Amino acid sequence: MHASSTGNGGLLKQHKKPLMPPCRIGLVGFGALGRYLYDRMLQDPLQFLVVWVFNRTPSKLADLPPGLILPSLSQFSEHEVDLIIEVCHPSITAEFGGAFLSESALFLGSPTAMADSGLESVLRKGSESKGLYIPSGALWGATDILKMGSAGIVGACTVTMKKHPSSLLLEPGEPRERLDAAVAGGVVGETILYDGPVRGLAILAPNNVNTMAAAAIAARNLGFDGVRAVLISDPSLTAHIVEIEVEGKPFPDGQKFSCKTVRYNPAAPGAVTGNATYASFFASLKIAAASCQGGRGRAGLHMC
Repeated sequence: MHASSTGNGGLLKQHKKPLMPPCRIGLVGFGALGRYLYDRMLQDPLQFLVVWVFNRTPSKLADLPPGLILPSLSQFSEHEVDLIIEVCHPSITAEFGGAFLSESALFLGSPTAMADSGLESVLRKGSESKGLYIPSGALWGATDILKMGSAGIVGACTVTMKKHPSSLLLEPGEPRERLDAAVAGGVVGETILYDGPVRGLAILAPNNVNTMAAAAIAARNLGFDGVRAVLISDPSLTAHIVEIEVEGKPFPDGQKFSCKTVRYNPAAPGAVTGNATYASFFASLKIAAASCQGGRGRAGLHMC
């Protein structure tokens, strides 16, 4: 068979599929993680188009082009985007999460917000028309836990997090009292600050236990009241350590599936987010953006 040719004898040019428009992004939060994601998105203009950026402290945006800065979050709907990235604080989602999802998909960097059962219902309802994306962050095996949780077969799940005391940002309450006492007393080893349901800890350590919240969301049949959280401070650490233990429900013969992982993530004392988690967040963001690219969107709650 002869190749088709043009009148001048050249081969017909194959038509390439048109490029998908980049995912239009609204970014909420410009701390260390927000700036990292912003810089990475600028390096990939074929997938990302940052439309606006908001930060509660405007001075942190001083080096951005003025046209990118959103003066008030109440104005977010005036600028059409495909995906809003929240990497700020759960209070932002408490106030705007439902409104965000009425306009675009939402990448929820602070899943501790969903420890509020009323807000969780609002977000899950909103995700039925727009996608709600939960980054796995430091939750190794997140999609596996999600599959088990969706099937209702997670029997037990415990997430243990160990961090340097200076990396813990705790609200007033018993865990912070224990932390303060351990620091004042010069405790050298581990101090258990909390051992109980994720829901109780999420409101006391909203910036530190998003991994635990993600586990509670993934293991939906257990949820925030059924997934166990153990928070430990250790002044000898130069890393964030996350231990995840999952058991399945018993089989007819009494045996159970079980899996335990230990994640060692280097982090300087005082760092809220470990080094490897930055790259993990961006990888999750690429998955969410690809799903939303060109305004397509994908309804439902997704771990990424």
